[in-house]
Amino acid sequence: MRFTTVRVCLVQLLTIFTLSTAAHAQALGTFDPLLWPRATLLTGQSRVVVVARDASALGTVTQQIQLLGGALGRPLPLINGRAATVPNVSLMALAGNAAVQHIALDRLIVGAMERTGPTTGATAVRQELGLDGSGIGVAVIDSGITAWHDDLADADHTSQRVDRFVDFVGGSATPSDEYGHGTHVAGIIAGNGFDSGGARSGIAPASRLVVLKVLDGSGRGRISDVIAALDYIVTHQGELNIRVANLSVATGVYESYNLDPLTLAARRAVEAGIVVVAAAGNNGRNPQGQTQYGGITAPGNAPWVLTVGASSHMGTIDRSDDTIAPFSSRGPTAIDRAAKPDLVAPGVGIESLSVPNSTLYNTRSAYLLPGTTSTPYPPYLSLTGTSMATPVVTGTVALMLQANPSLTPNAVKAALQFTAEVKPAYDALTQGAGFLNAQGAVELARFLAAPSTTEYPADTIWSRQLLWGNHTASGGRLTADANAWRPGTFWGGVMSASGEPIVWGVICSANCDNGAAVWNPWGVICASSSCTVVDWVGLGSTNVVWGSQCGGSDCWSGTSWSAGDVGGATVVWGTTDDQTVVWGTTDDETVVWGTECDDSSCEPVIWSNS
Repeated sequence: MRFTTVRVCLVQLLTIFTLSTAAHAQALGTFDPLLWPRATLLTGQSRVVVVARDASALGTVTQQIQLLGGALGRPLPLINGRAATVPNVSLMALAGNAAVQHIALDRLIVGAMERTGPTTGATAVRQELGLDGSGIGVAVIDSGITAWHDDLADADHTSQRVDRFVDFVGGSATPSDEYGHGTHVAGIIAGNGFDSGGARSGIAPASRLVVLKVLDGSGRGRISDVIAALDYIVTHQGELNIRVANLSVATGVYESYNLDPLTLAARRAVEAGIVVVAAAGNNGRNPQGQTQYGGITAPGNAPWVLTVGASSHMGTIDRSDDTIAPFSSRGPTAIDRAAKPDLVAPGVGIESLSVPNSTLYNTRSAYLLPGTTSTPYPPYLSLTGTSMATPVVTGTVALMLQANPSLTPNAVKAALQFTAEVKPAYDALTQGAGFLNAQGAVELARFLAAPSTTEYPADTIWSRQLLWGNHTASGGRLTADANAWRPGTFWGGVMSASGEPIVWGVICSANCDNGAAVWNPWGVICASSSCTVVDWVGLGSTNVVWGSQCGGSDCWSGTSWSAGDVGGATVVWGTTDDQTVVWGTTDDETVVWGTECDDSSCEPVIWSNS
């Protein structure tokens, strides 16, 4: 044992001291920023996610981790990776191995309806179109699910609509939710309102749930657990018909979405045809209560993810009084400076399912709500946050996919944005493409399933625009066969997966809604037989990141982010400390959001009957 320890130490020292200057620089380039200071320590160890250059190199990486005194964690085949605990003194040596592509800190993650359905139009979808999410598998990556809740029962009330439960925290085979967050999220998506006479039903009350537990009883977990959960749903998507995944969990952004193992795992899921819906985060205000931009959390910072901010229905079903929740994170994203969120949905005072004796049940007891049936405990709980807004969109996606199973993730995002309602009081980095219009999105999805047999749906509240990358594109309408929707096409890119110029649909030379209009490709400009990439200005496009978009002030100054204040509020991406967290937690690896927030606007709300 003593000989092994000495040998490991000698290997570590020999590797460190024989690294050339060039190799040393290359090794640093494979770290996320949080690991740089740790790699200089001679003591301690770090939990990391190690990504191999390809699948064939994974065995070499595994051996190197063990040779350097590390302990192996769970395999992460979705990203050719492995979770591990590695001595800090060995990090540089591991990064210098040619088989290693990237090493990231296994960061901590945390968890981030009576009027919601009518406000978004989801209730009308169920009543008028007869859609309820039947047959659609929804993955909920969160804190788990209660073993029983009346609102999650099948029609015969003998079993739960949970087709699979997998515990990545404790390994239990029995459904559980010690925190209470995952059950609340699941109820927003798929609750049928049994204990409230249908009043507090979810958005897609007949959808099926696949629950992946990645948070413990305090609402904390690791990105490796989320990556493993994403791997699981990709592997089992055909078996369980998983079409959409909800991530009301998040962590800070410390590196590009092209490097972060968490965002790359989300990309693999999207490329497999799964719509990944993630919360924007609750970082819309700084600790002084000022509005701030740049607080989007991961994996919602990635362009391939459908990122949801929070609005407030103000306790009414009238859309006209809806506002942005002050806590809702605004774009642009850190590091990559991308426009986000994609849209916003109700996330204030959302009433959904409770779990007796869970952490949220005990700490938020003032916000427990009774049902209309006799139950041994209050079956509902009111919570606030982008954690609650995200499943509202996820449920809407389930309705869209029931109406049109052929929709790809890009097509789903496009339809949601095109039908969203833009509020003139807010910029695109605050509201994205606009406020969720579930009824419009489902109607458009249904049209795109059979565009030649039905009249193109339209409504004056529709934004009729896409937030494509950092630009808005407006002036036309979507078509079902546009190459922008093809799997593998990068959202915001200029070329499709097959290398053609991006086309979203058609742009009109006359009124889009009259039958005599002449159509031209929307997304490219054609001259004779040749086509060139779209002239953004020619389509009335606006770059929503560059220019005066952040609350009326410049988001961008020259070649670097403007520092200090933007519109009177400190911007998150203006900080010089890449380990700064928004809410000032003592753990520099964690961004606290979910249902926890220092801002009073994040507190739960119980709306009055009026």
